[in-house]
Amino acid sequence: MTTLFISDLHLEPAQPAITEQFLAFLTRTAGCADALYILGDLFEAWLGDDDPEPEYRRVIGAVRALRDSGTRCYFMHGNRDFLVGPRFGAESRCELLEEHTLVDVHGVRVLLMHGDLLCTDDVEYQAFRRMVRDPRWQQQMLALPVAQRAALAQQVKTQTRARVMAKAEEIMDVNQGTVEATMRRFGVHTLLHGHTHRPNIHRFELDGEPATRIVLGDWHTQGSVVRWDASGFTLESLPR
Repeated sequence: MTTLFISDLHLEPAQPAITEQFLAFLTRTAGCADALYILGDLFEAWLGDDDPEPEYRRVIGAVRALRDSGTRCYFMHGNRDFLVGPRFGAESRCELLEEHTLVDVHGVRVLLMHGDLLCTDDVEYQAFRRMVRDPRWQQQMLALPVAQRAALAQQVKTQTRARVMAKAEEIMDVNQGTVEATMRRFGVHTLLHGHTHRPNIHRFELDGEPATRIVLGDWHTQGSVVRWDASGFTLESLPR
């Protein structure tokens, strides 16, 4: 059977073409797979499990239908949808994953991550990440009305866009030393992540042995998926 991995769809009502491509992917492609792993940033902004946005409810329903059809579904938080909680898991029937998850994929031990923790050169972002992943901060945020959360999210998005424009490209990519230290920590030679929007397969040497880092692409102009079966993996683009 086939295992599929995707990330960085950044679904939002303002980009209906991405949502439609994802829904088609669920019915035409993922329905034939044994498992689907969503490695973060499924949504452009997730304001909380109580967000009534109809487009998001439609997406949740489609993921649940996939799970009900027999495909196992897994979700990992990204830097855009870190407020996804238990209600989302229950409604979508996705199993929520830890930020470092080890899986056996057709006999290969693979470390799954969203990928933002690997971008340690971006010190400003890492400080912001620690703040928004703090359970106390999240509790305070979720206590606000949804409309107020939406206004704050838009404000942060505008500020983030301006900061990204001012940063060097290499600062926002992964740090190779951090990659290697993370792989050593978990005892793996294969790492699969998203976040950077730079799809590629990086092969290097780790402690004298071959190592592989697989990077998923975003879905802004086309889809991106890793398809893995008994014969190995492929990193594929999905034209819209």
